[in-house]
Amino acid sequence: MQQQPENIRTKNLIVVVGPTAVGKTDLCVNLATHYKTEIISADSRQFYREMSIGTAKPTQEEQQGIPHHFVDSHSITEEYNAGAFEQEALQLLEQLYQKHDVAIVTGGSGLYVRALCEGMDEMPETEPTIREQLTHILQTEGLEALLQKLKEVDPVYYSQVDKANQQRVIRALEVSLSSGQPYSSFRKSERVERPFRIIKIGLTRDRQELYNRIDQRMDLMLEQGLLEEAKALYPYRQHNALQTVGYKEIFDYLEGKYDWDEAVRLLKRNSRRYAKRQLTWFTKHPDEYTWFHPQQLPDIIRFIDETIV
Repeated sequence: MQQQPENIRTKNLIVVVGPTAVGKTDLCVNLATHYKTEIISADSRQFYREMSIGTAKPTQEEQQGIPHHFVDSHSITEEYNAGAFEQEALQLLEQLYQKHDVAIVTGGSGLYVRALCEGMDEMPETEPTIREQLTHILQTEGLEALLQKLKEVDPVYYSQVDKANQQRVIRALEVSLSSGQPYSSFRKSERVERPFRIIKIGLTRDRQELYNRIDQRMDLMLEQGLLEEAKALYPYRQHNALQTVGYKEIFDYLEGKYDWDEAVRLLKRNSRRYAKRQLTWFTKHPDEYTWFHPQQLPDIIRFIDETIV
């Protein structure tokens, strides 16, 4: 093997994950300041310009002059997915590594983080009309009807899928019905080797501390105008990115399914449940991430420095 010149350094990607409201933004800004680098967002909802309050998008003040990529990068009118993010983020990293030895990616969307770190399985083209049909079934018959259909066409994936995540259920059915093959047959899960070192850090807090922060965040979002933002997005409510906590509860309120007090209660409850699902995703493989409290900045920097030596 040809030896690399000594002046070519190994490039490093620091991956910072954790549940909603844990404190990823502040920690990553501090890391980016320390390593004089830039941040890539892997939050599947912060991509969209029209979704700011409900996604807890970092403000200009919170960004502290650190470039944040893939924030406000797309319109809600565009379809965007993890495969497209993988390709665009890799292209961006090529550019960043021309001037930095370290880059940071952060977010709570496990699928998008995995796409960048490990690659995405090749999925077949799907028929647009099938998604429309599935969305109609969801609206008229509910998620349980889609789960029953998934159990019939792909019992393997049915046994694995998060049965509360209607986006995943619809996606699996969309692929299965378009191709005539089970969705699980396309999920080879073959890791792709990246040409940079990946350092994975997880952030966590005491459960009650995290839940209190989530409740406070939801109160702040409501003060900032989440209701008005959701009203403006209501015409796009079938978009994947809006089938999620923070908007769905308000859409249901606007449709008269329950009163405002109940909407607020559900916003907080469902946000806590979402955080729990995020933690479950990231802790599926215990050795994959090294976990810290967000206030352990010196310890995190020491861990990174020891890894990249």
